[in-house]
Amino acid sequence: MPKHHFNLTAEWPGGRNSVGQIETDRLKTEISIPPEMDGPGIGTNPDEMLLGAAATCYIITLGAMIERAELPLHEMSMTSEGIVDVTKGVISYDEIIHHPVVSLKNEATEAQFEKLKKLVEKAESSCMISRAVQGNVKISLDPSLSIQ
Repeated sequence: MPKHHFNLTAEWPGGRNSVGQIETDRLKTEISIPPEMDGPGIGTNPDEMLLGAAATCYIITLGAMIERAELPLHEMSMTSEGIVDVTKGVISYDEIIHHPVVSLKNEATEAQFEKLKKLVEKAESSCMISRAVQGNVKISLDPSLSIQ
């Protein structure tokens, strides 16, 4: 089985309220502590990056599963929410909640709609990022599914 390597370069000038940079093959952005945590809020931050990794992994996994199942997809979008707890100075990423909105075309059968319901759940346990944080961050779903 092949292993895929991904590389990131980070620059940080030092100090809690500094602004640094990260760069990968396909992403280059500034980073800092978010304003919610009394930082400068420039660029992105680890909290958003983890949320982005979990959300993009989930929606791409779900899209691939819908395609393999040959479901008549009409539209798919999603919002996700990350909940970070700060108790006694200890920062913990508590939960990620995905809110996928998926609609099938109006010719979809009831069996296809039932299959969609199962795939929405299965995509979460199949997602590589979800498996990576399993046991540390709760990931839950609040889907909105329909036939259009």
